[in-house]
Amino acid sequence: MSTITHTANAAWHLAARPAGLPTAADFTWRESTLPDLAPGQVRVRNIWLSIDPTNRIWMNDADSYLPKIELGEVMRGIGIGRVEESRDASLQAGDLVQGMLGWQRYCLSPARALSKLPPIPLPLSAHFGLLGHIGLTAYFGLTDVAQARAGETLVVSAAAGAVGSLAVQIGKNLGMRVVAIAGGAEKCRWLSDELGADAVIDYKAEDVDAGLQRTCPDGIDVDFENVGGRTLDAVLGRVNLGARIALCGMISQYNATAPEPGPANLARLLMQRGRIQGFIVLDYLDRAAEAAEKLIAWHLAGRMKYRLDVTEGLEQAPAALGKLFAGTNTGKVLVRVSDE
Repeated sequence: MSTITHTANAAWHLAARPAGLPTAADFTWRESTLPDLAPGQVRVRNIWLSIDPTNRIWMNDADSYLPKIELGEVMRGIGIGRVEESRDASLQAGDLVQGMLGWQRYCLSPARALSKLPPIPLPLSAHFGLLGHIGLTAYFGLTDVAQARAGETLVVSAAAGAVGSLAVQIGKNLGMRVVAIAGGAEKCRWLSDELGADAVIDYKAEDVDAGLQRTCPDGIDVDFENVGGRTLDAVLGRVNLGARIALCGMISQYNATAPEPGPANLARLLMQRGRIQGFIVLDYLDRAAEAAEKLIAWHLAGRMKYRLDVTEGLEQAPAALGKLFAGTNTGKVLVRVSDE
């Protein structure tokens, strides 16, 4: 047990519920002094903050798979940090942990709410770029939810994002033919030239429905869906018998100010006896080691890459979230809060 110290903190708090895209006015910056630790608590210095589409969902005035963030609360976010002070025997000063550290420099948390990170033969940031909730989502979305099989045609939307780019490569490692959908020529080149996608659709240059007709002449067996809306509708129109859709995200609708029209092609899914299944990464936390073993092995063998889109400084966290929804990022969006 270390001695008690008083630490200056700074954090972003939710000031307003966004109408559409989040703006700077939806956040407020506050500085404070952390209280003394209670028994069972630890003080963690935030190092890496993960910026995710779910940050936007939690800002809404409605509960989802987690309770909404209340106005005035610290913005919720998954972070990696180092324990600096502990009043719990399960964690010691110097331990690296992951959990809901929030958009703040320091987090006071019950030790039981955090996961101690195992050592890996990769940089610390790989826990977000390749592993962690990103890697689990991509791996189990394909292997467990979609029951992906070699020789099948896989479509991945938002394929240049954190989860999508891993899903593309997992599909290739499973022996699938992979069609990647992304926005912009540079992202599409990265997907085909570096990540091995068999075909790409640039939705900024080509209608997605026409692109799927061009790239999936024999239909679609598996869809790893990150976008929803018109993209999902186009996929539904070309599904094969027994197709599986792993519904990972609906990023096209997270900032919508009015209800979006429902899919028009569900009848095709019915006739083809396909299925669509939503899933949440929390369902697979107990199998994290299983996914990590595969993903690390593929990476070390040169068969799995990841890219980080790093914003420097906690002060820039709202801008990093804006980058995510503007679609200007490639790979995993992170904020570096402090040095490792």
